[in-house]
Amino acid sequence: MKTSRQIPPIVDRKIRVALLGCGRIARNHLGAIAQHRQNLELVGVCDNAPDRLAQAVSQTGAEGFAQLTDMLHNTQADLVAIATPSGLHAEQTIQIAANGRHIMTEKPMATRWQDGKRMVQSCDAAGVHLFVVKQNRQNATLQLLKRAMDKKRFGRVYMVTINVFWTRPQDYYDSDDWRGTWEFDGGAFMNQASHYVDLLDWLIGPVESVHAYTATLARNIEVEDSGVALIKWRSGAMGSVNVTMLTYPKNLEGSITIIGEKGTVRVGGVAVNDIQHWEFMDPDPDDELVKDASYATTSVYGYGHPRYYDNVIKVLRGEAAPDTDGREGLRSLEVLIAMYRSARDARRVALPLEY
Repeated sequence: MKTSRQIPPIVDRKIRVALLGCGRIARNHLGAIAQHRQNLELVGVCDNAPDRLAQAVSQTGAEGFAQLTDMLHNTQADLVAIATPSGLHAEQTIQIAANGRHIMTEKPMATRWQDGKRMVQSCDAAGVHLFVVKQNRQNATLQLLKRAMDKKRFGRVYMVTINVFWTRPQDYYDSDDWRGTWEFDGGAFMNQASHYVDLLDWLIGPVESVHAYTATLARNIEVEDSGVALIKWRSGAMGSVNVTMLTYPKNLEGSITIIGEKGTVRVGGVAVNDIQHWEFMDPDPDDELVKDASYATTSVYGYGHPRYYDNVIKVLRGEAAPDTDGREGLRSLEVLIAMYRSARDARRVALPLEY
């Protein structure tokens, strides 16, 4: 139950932001904050690795902190963006919420189902917003696909296939001791394919059940480097998610194919950045936008962070509702947890996980 207590909107000044975690994804946050400098002020950066912290301080001029507690005590941040290992998100979110600050957390919001629920509950109790970053939803290609789904242009959806064929060499996992661990990271499904699993519910609808297999075929890690999952939706549609971090010699494909009664679409490229097939029975003005929606990229992160921050700013100004709040984040986390339970127990897992 949401609390009636809510921190008032910020309307008469810049929104003060602090960044927790200065690793790979931090550059996307720093870039987005810089683009929104008229509305955002970076007041602190935090990392327990001295070299990463020093680089972030040098790049931004913001005050640096080695511990979250010190950053919360010594800044007046309105919003803390969490870009730390996934297994840390829950306790950090609970601590930040208790300090009365809004939270934006990277994917996945947590690595355990109960942790995700505790995050939502703690933010409700504190009256703060919990934003879960799903920046791929902001990509022009997927926005166009989402509109086609909302307009019911496919008619009945029959089959959906998602492929994430990327590569993560052993030295990637060896670069930090938390990578490739169950406690802090999760495997190919939980980490690398998290945004693609998000598409299952966001685009197609509620998932009825999953049956998954995972394997650690080549990397020296605790978690899976490859996996496949069969999906059945409540609508009757069927599909699969195929993921590997072993593609030779580089990232090959991040794609979604939707086959429906009245339409077929494939969005591919290295990160759903290229509309490769777009065909519907009935024409629509959106068809003219297809050629301009695709974009070239070598980054699997896409370019959606600035647009995600745009929504966060509007929410904290009291001008909009969150695109992806904590409860929305739980939807994809539930599917991920169902996949892992299925692979572990060698059985089909039905959703919801609990009633």
